[in-house]
Amino acid sequence: MVLVLRLCFVLILVCLTKCEDAPPQAAHPSASDPSGLHNVTHQTEKKFSETVLSMLDHFKQPDPVGLPGAPIPDPMDIPNMKHSFSVGKMTFFNVKLYGLKNFRIDHINADLSAMKVEAALTIEKLDVIGNYTLSAFFSKSKGPFTVVLTKVYVVAIASLEVERKGQLEAQEMDMDIKFKDISMDFKGLGFFANMFQGVMNSVGTFVFDSIKPFVLKEANTNIRNDVNKEVKKLPQRFPNSISPFDQLIAELRRKVRDKGFDPYKVQDYNSSAGVFDIYLTHTWLYGVASFHRTKDIKFELRNKTAHMLVEVGTQRLMGTTNWDISFVAGMLSRAGTASFTVEYIRVQANASQSLDTSQHPNLDDIQVELGNIQVRFDGLGTVDYVIELAVNVIPNLLRYQIMDALEKPIRLKIQEALDQVNVERIIKENAKKLDSGKGLEGLEFL
Repeated sequence: MVLVLRLCFVLILVCLTKCEDAPPQAAHPSASDPSGLHNVTHQTEKKFSETVLSMLDHFKQPDPVGLPGAPIPDPMDIPNMKHSFSVGKMTFFNVKLYGLKNFRIDHINADLSAMKVEAALTIEKLDVIGNYTLSAFFSKSKGPFTVVLTKVYVVAIASLEVERKGQLEAQEMDMDIKFKDISMDFKGLGFFANMFQGVMNSVGTFVFDSIKPFVLKEANTNIRNDVNKEVKKLPQRFPNSISPFDQLIAELRRKVRDKGFDPYKVQDYNSSAGVFDIYLTHTWLYGVASFHRTKDIKFELRNKTAHMLVEVGTQRLMGTTNWDISFVAGMLSRAGTASFTVEYIRVQANASQSLDTSQHPNLDDIQVELGNIQVRFDGLGTVDYVIELAVNVIPNLLRYQIMDALEKPIRLKIQEALDQVNVERIIKENAKKLDSGKGLEGLEFL
């Protein structure tokens, strides 16, 4: 289970797109890129490991705002706008949007198996600053203006899919922006201030409604292009038949076998049933490396803590055990061997990791479920009441033995192992391996 948890943490690292440094001064927008976003995000590049280091330091802050080197222009240049109403029209020019970088992560929900992510951000304040002209049938006015949006909420849903050649590719994002309050300040209105008060109250909403599709389109196009530029650097190719995460779990299965964990030796077990003492020894399970994902892998980020829910299960397992039943302190005993099958084993783990990666991950909960157990006894010999007891009792004892060997010990062992996991070191080392161009096969999960 520790292997799966480590894999999850590293996969999150891989799914992060590389951010770039913004130039010292905002680039001048071109006609094809009026926001300047493309120019900002492609001026200078940082290595993946350098970006990861800055991210790690950033989230150690009590109140992290934005992301270091995020490819977000601030201010963002907004195209000219026009607004007509019953008695005239307004033109807005030299408009800039300030504050996009000052976001906080509200939450992130991800289905890692489906490679889909929903992210929600909050921005305390956005300022729209520019100049206006107001033309009516009898007069004109002009001057600077400011529209202030407060309590801004941004939500985006994005996904990665595998294209026909096996390359990961970011798809179109579904984004929306909302705000709680809006205020305006138009200088130089003079005589119009009172006369057009009712009209002016709608101007702020018009400004927001006008810039919203532009901002969303620019963010969608440029962020998608940046993500695709980075994932194309990964030499890994993925099949269309299974998700990238399932392919990585398949790699884990191979490593479990290579390390000799299949077959798995279960700790010896003994129990008393009245005057009988029953011993199960040399119990082996075959097929533990057949584990696979049985539910969607859920990832959630909230309150600066990442939570992950993983459930894996095995196919049918085979097993063997030696049994021994003694009666009245060994005065009478019977012994034999048995083979058995376990329909499945499912393990569900809920783990968490603070974004301050100097802290260790924590196992919040673990649940183990065993399917039906069927036992076939070998060499029973003469059928008597001792053998009958073995036939009736040993299947349940096997369940207790396997559960005792899994649930509590695994919980303790996983947490002990997680206490030894240096998440920050794992992330740094794997980021450097991505820098070297080794791809996913160069990453260490174990």
